[in-house]
Amino acid sequence: MNETVMTDDHKPSFEHPVRLHKGETAPNFELESDEYKHYALADFKHQNVVLYFYPQAMTSGCTIEANDFKANLEKFEKAGYTVIGISRDGVDKLQEFREKNGLNFILLSDPDYEVHKLYGTVKETFEDGKKEYAVVRSTFVLDGEDKIVSAEYDVNPEGHVVDLLGKIAK
Repeated sequence: MNETVMTDDHKPSFEHPVRLHKGETAPNFELESDEYKHYALADFKHQNVVLYFYPQAMTSGCTIEANDFKANLEKFEKAGYTVIGISRDGVDKLQEFREKNGLNFILLSDPDYEVHKLYGTVKETFEDGKKEYAVVRSTFVLDGEDKIVSAEYDVNPEGHVVDLLGKIAK
């Protein structure tokens, strides 16, 4: 059952977040990478994709997760998967993140949370009476037809990549 809640203009919002589930079609998007290239999910048609959303480049948890993907990228590729990371960070910060950690996969910038909203990976919070947005660390495994094979929200960055590889291998 699809629990997606839509607003009057039929777009997800922070107030009515999406939760995607296995078997649904992954929403298409287009974002800019740290290399100033534009990528759309449609560019990866007929390819399996691991799409992961992380809160902020250069933070400890995000660095752990990114380095785990880097260390295991060959295993993902041998299993037929392309790894793509998405965060709210700007292109310049993503470039710094890539260079500092020697990252070897696609990093995409979503500063306005548009794709985060489509995938339900951002939530509204209030801090000191001020509205803020918090990214929900999440991972989606997509088949070559953009069908969601796995949707995981609130993942722990430590050990997540190894667990994910185990699931993909099954």
